[in-house]
Amino acid sequence: MGTFVISKRFDDRYKFVFTSRKGKTIFTSPSLELKMDCEDSIEAIKANIEKYTYVKSRAANSKYFFKMMLDDALVATSRKYTTPLLLEKGIDEIIRTAVKSDVLDFTMNEFVFED
Repeated sequence: MGTFVISKRFDDRYKFVFTSRKGKTIFTSPSLELKMDCEDSIEAIKANIEKYTYVKSRAANSKYFFKMMLDDALVATSRKYTTPLLLEKGIDEIIRTAVKSDVLDFTMNEFVFED
């Protein structure tokens, strides 16, 4: 199952990534002003996964990527893939697991580890 991870960028804006069950990043959101915007976007993805489209492209370095779109709005951009098959597997993982994925919040400045 995939995982959504919310974190803070160096410019104090927020982003979220969707990672595979193996921990590889599948896509990253654009920068968002508020953490609540990340949470709202994640919930919208989980609630309406069938409404999103995946625009496939090829980068200048010949690697493949996709943009996750809702209508004309960019929701996220994928990592780069070496083959079209791996790109399709990334999209498939989103469709299959996003709805039931956990959300982790790494925006806290302090982490407490307990034994």
